[in-house]
Amino acid sequence: MKKIALIPARYAATRFPGKLMQKLGDQTVILSTYRSTVQTGLFDDVAVVCDSDIIYKEITGNGGKAVMSRKEHECGTDRIAEALKAFPDAEIIVNVQGDEPFTSKEPMEKLLGVFEGDAGAPVQVASLMQMLSDPASIADPNYVKVAVDLQGNALFFSRSPIPYHRDKQTNPIYYEHIGIYAFRRQTLIDFTQLPVSPLEAAEKIECLRYLENGIRMKMVVTEYMGVEIDTPEDLVKAEQYLQNKG
Repeated sequence: MKKIALIPARYAATRFPGKLMQKLGDQTVILSTYRSTVQTGLFDDVAVVCDSDIIYKEITGNGGKAVMSRKEHECGTDRIAEALKAFPDAEIIVNVQGDEPFTSKEPMEKLLGVFEGDAGAPVQVASLMQMLSDPASIADPNYVKVAVDLQGNALFFSRSPIPYHRDKQTNPIYYEHIGIYAFRRQTLIDFTQLPVSPLEAAEKIECLRYLENGIRMKMVVTEYMGVEIDTPEDLVKAEQYLQNKG
């Protein structure tokens, strides 16, 4: 199967405008994400799909590949679907969020692995999650939580803590959704034909569109890949993570 990674990159992010062009170490966030994705060595092609000349020039000016898209899209998945015509042979498409500069090989390998063999044949879309233990993070709406069934399929995504810990004699496991998805080609195309769903609109979580339309999403547990940059505070955490990593 031909596998590609597409990185949706919107310049005017709602919570942190221009975040992808912020410096992280000696390069921008978006360039860090692009290079770390390429360095996994897992993909036949990697490209940033952007709505801004600023980001386009940042990637291409540093030897990378970028594709322009129109500015208005409901979510990153819609943005990469627009660019899919430039990659007619791609069978598995991985959506790597532009604010995931610490993307690494091991989680990506596990994600791609769920599509392999007879067991992977029914899988149409998959994503990553990690265990979340910090109470402040569990309560923080910037951390998207996911509840799964006993086979590891997503039941619900929310910015609220799920499950609600009513019975204090139990020890529920909380998972944070890591915003990296893998799709079969037709599933990605079909996604863009679905209208924004009610729960998706309420929570502003795009993967709820799948669940509301009865499309099963396989979740893969992994160790966290670093810091997802949603806010200026996250950028500070990312700098600290980078320094500790170095």
